[in-house]
Amino acid sequence: MGASDLQAVVLHRPAKPAPAPEGRWSVEAIQALLDKPLMELLFEAQTVHRQHFPAGDIELATLLSVKTGGCPENCGYCPQSAEFDTGVKAQKLMEVDEVLRAAQAAKDAGATRFCMGAAWRAPKDRDVEKVAVLVEAVKGLGLQTCATLGMLEPHHAQQLKAAGLDYYNHNLDTGPEYYADVVTTRTYQERLDTLAHVRDAGMSTCCGGIVGMGETRRDRAGLLHALATLPAHPDSLPINDLMPIPGTPLGDSEAVDGLEFVRMIAVARIVCPKAVVRLSAGREHMSRELQALCFLAGANSMFVGGKLLTTSNPDKDTDAALMAELGLRPMGTGATLTA
Repeated sequence: MGASDLQAVVLHRPAKPAPAPEGRWSVEAIQALLDKPLMELLFEAQTVHRQHFPAGDIELATLLSVKTGGCPENCGYCPQSAEFDTGVKAQKLMEVDEVLRAAQAAKDAGATRFCMGAAWRAPKDRDVEKVAVLVEAVKGLGLQTCATLGMLEPHHAQQLKAAGLDYYNHNLDTGPEYYADVVTTRTYQERLDTLAHVRDAGMSTCCGGIVGMGETRRDRAGLLHALATLPAHPDSLPINDLMPIPGTPLGDSEAVDGLEFVRMIAVARIVCPKAVVRLSAGREHMSRELQALCFLAGANSMFVGGKLLTTSNPDKDTDAALMAELGLRPMGTGATLTA
């Protein structure tokens, strides 16, 4: 074969999906990953995972709703919206001693991060002051702290950082083109602005999305593209499988195929290789085998405890048995999950 023949072969070789310039992924490249044969995708994801997380441990976190219900937003998946009749009653912010008891129980069960959620559109100054007290108290137990309180102003992010907040959760939910089908009371840009305030304050970001809201695979590629092209990749990246709640607009949504969910975990691992990818809401209706595939695909975090804000989650005994069966250990402890 001459040089000209070799050049012709190279020129006509099918292009491989690759990151765009400066390590940034295109939507098309991410879509190509999602479309890959599953076995090839899992191998690639596991290869990336082992490069960045060779120990293979699992981060355990616990999520507590410290202020439930009454939210003025209309997120179509959320039972805490005041617009939907879901049976969730509005409650005031919990007292410090209540939160501390829950945080200590989470620590005793093996969790290393304690996440506090409050159903606000955007907290007021007095709200942030109260949450800052909670953060300081939980931090005193030696736990990592995380909060999700809605949209933040720059000074709120700075105040929470000063109180010792390690992570702030603010999910993008879905891709930008599908976003208005899920929520109309805030814009995608407002979510991005809050994430910018969190980064500017020096906190770590926790940001991911939800699968199963009627979106297409292209919309999922759009979500992963938005996450992969943030100024900095999320430090924690939760992938939620929708828990349909009666009374919400998405309460009758059909479940996403389990292997489609695994694809989402795998591609999240590939395009945000250093992020801790959390197998988040939805584990309650996942089989042990499906969860094992998710961990194989690169998930290395999960919520433990029987409740996530207002929806159910596997209990401690179930998770302890799963981790023992898979040979998984809690990240950063070298211990085992206790029942």
